Amino acid sequence: MSSDPALAQAGGNTAAVRIAAVLPALNEEQALAQVLKELPWSLFASVIVADNGSTDRTAEVARAGGAQVVSEPRRGYGRACLAALAALSAEIEIVVFLDADASDDPSEAVRLVEPILRGEADLVIGSRARGHAQPGSLFWTQRVGNRLAVGLIRLLYGHRYTDLGPFRAIRRSSLKQLEMSDLNFGWTAEMQVKALKRGLRVEEVPVSYRRRIGRSKISGTVRGATLAALKIAWTILRLRFVK
Repeated sequence: MSSDPALAQAGGNTAAVRIAAVLPALNEEQALAQVLKELPWSLFASVIVADNGSTDRTAEVARAGGAQVVSEPRRGYGRACLAALAALSAEIEIVVFLDADASDDPSEAVRLVEPILRGEADLVIGSRARGHAQPGSLFWTQRVGNRLAVGLIRLLYGHRYTDLGPFRAIRRSSLKQLEMSDLNFGWTAEMQVKALKRGLRVEEVPVSYRRRIGRSKISGTVRGATLAALKIAWTILRLRFVK
C-alpha cells in the first residue's frame, strides 16, 4: 500500500492505517458515478454509500462504482452517517466524510488525512472559506448561515472555525469519544463543538467547492436553508449546557 500514489502523497508508510470513506446520499444517481470515479481508491480500505431513502438508482450506481451500500430509509443526514458508521469493519482507523453530489472534490481527500497520519490532528475540517469555491457553488443562504454558525461557536467556545463544511476526516477513536447523536442538519456542528469540548486537536485545510450536480435538498430553498440554520444554531447553543 505504501507504494500507492495517493498514500505516498499522504506521507510516508501508511500500510498499517485503514481509512474509510462515507458518502451520505439521497437521490444522487446523476452525480455519484463521477464522485466514485474521482475518489482516490488507493487511499481507502472501504467506501460506503449511505443511501438515505433514495427513489432513483443511487444504490445501483453506488454498487456499480465499487462502493458498499448501506440503506437508511429514514431521512436525515445524521441518520445516514450513523448507519454507515455502524457498518464499518473493526480495523478502520480514520473516517473521511464527503458529499455524494460532486460539490466536494474527492481527489482532495488526501489533504484531509495528512495531518492525522502525521499525528498532528484528530479532526480535520475541509474549509471552503479558506479554499476556492466555484462561482455559483455556494448559495447566499449557505454563506450567511455558515458565518453566523462559526461566529456563534467562536462566541460560546472561543475557537475560530471558518466553515462547517461536510468534507472532513476524523480518527475513529476520536469519533467514538464524541458520541454523535444528531439525526439531520446539526451533524457537522455537533461534531465540531463536541471536538472542542473533548479537547481534540482540530485543524482546517483549504478545499475546493464545486457546483453540485442535481438539486440541493436543503440550501436550494429559503425554507430548507432556514430550517437547517435554526437546527445548527440550536445544536451549538444546546451543547453549551451539556457535558
